[in-house]
Amino acid sequence: MIHAIGLVEFTSIAQGIECADIMVKTAEVNILVAKTTCPGKYIVLVSGDVSSVQQSVNAGRELGADTVVDYFVIPNVHPSILPAISGTTSIREIKALGIIETYSVASLIEAADSAVKAGDVEPLLLHLAFGIGGKSYTILTGEVASVKAAVEEGSGLASEKGLLIRQVVIPRPAKQLIESLV
Repeated sequence: MIHAIGLVEFTSIAQGIECADIMVKTAEVNILVAKTTCPGKYIVLVSGDVSSVQQSVNAGRELGADTVVDYFVIPNVHPSILPAISGTTSIREIKALGIIETYSVASLIEAADSAVKAGDVEPLLLHLAFGIGGKSYTILTGEVASVKAAVEEGSGLASEKGLLIRQVVIPRPAKQLIESLV
């Protein structure tokens, strides 16, 4: 069971790789993702107990200094977040859709975690900056009122950081749209 996750997003690939090394040497964490993203950024996502993840993220931020774009530590990450990142969610019924779009991977994962904790919604996916110019977005589904509340909550975090691009709620998505998403 994963208790906490932490992510540091860098503008430099070389610096990101060096920081990934120090992050796993600093504390007992597991690398979940360490890879390049668009446009030439690098992300390191780690998991472990809250204290270890915090130490790891702090070490990455310190070494990364001015190359750090964004970061987070999420204690008690919602269990639906990691499957949505890896694309392994299976949702039986799609109702209303909520979309949150951000400028950073870190702000999007934080927003999605906050959103699913705030409302009775499920994430369809979290698309993390691959092939879309460094932007990230999540698509959530549930009843209209729940989706609205969840999107509002999740968007607030990204907005506070100045990294929110757009939030959208589609109460009754067209069947063709739903088919194109799944």
